[in-house]
Amino acid sequence: MSDAAQPTAAEVRAAAEAVKTALDRHLAAVERRSGEDDPAVYDAFNHLAAAAEAYDELLYDRYDEVTPFEIPGADDTLPPYTGPEEPSALSVLIRRDYAVAEPQRLMAHARRIEAADEESTDMDVSGTVHGALSLLFGEFEPDEIASRNKEFGLEEGDSTLWVTAADDAADPGEWLEAPFEQVDPQSVVCRFDVSAVFDDEFDDDLDDEEEDGDDDDSAELDEDLAAELDEDGAEDDGPGDTAVPARLEADR
Repeated sequence: MSDAAQPTAAEVRAAAEAVKTALDRHLAAVERRSGEDDPAVYDAFNHLAAAAEAYDELLYDRYDEVTPFEIPGADDTLPPYTGPEEPSALSVLIRRDYAVAEPQRLMAHARRIEAADEESTDMDVSGTVHGALSLLFGEFEPDEIASRNKEFGLEEGDSTLWVTAADDAADPGEWLEAPFEQVDPQSVVCRFDVSAVFDDEFDDDLDDEEEDGDDDDSAELDEDLAAELDEDGAEDDGPGDTAVPARLEADR
């Protein structure tokens, strides 16, 4: 960034003051909250997050320094529930992503579906990936495909499930043309996400824990192994024999 585009020291100071004000506002909202999903707390939280992010950016641009705070993204949380207290209808919104890992395996399954369908008049559908997918999802329920995805040559990606509440059930055929366009986030009762991102974060935590204990564990293993080899060598090695030490590697 050029010097001309850098924020002034006064702008950075003003951003810092805005963070202090937002902190006070957030604490006051928490102290006065009327329930677990108080919208005032939610608004104060978002205001604080925005102020902290703005200060962090200005601080970096001006002084090449950062804050120790991690600002959560807006997509990581849902707004407070404001739907009906006693809903009489609900919708379950599901999205599952797959990668076509083994196209030949997928099309082989599609050919078997075609061969078993005596009423089928078009025997060329299984010859393409998109045709094979249409046969597969026409034959099996989505939940069964999810549980057998590797068998069908598919690799699981991210998935999400949202449960939304409503006062009345939709009329038949009302939303079929655009099933996901009119979702009100404040009507979401609960949400469940599955992603490799979460697995990576969990694996990173495990790796850090293992690395912390690796040195001590390895030292204990080497000492125990050396003692065992010394005992074996004293009992088994005859004159002139040379014991060849073996190295053991712990499974991780």
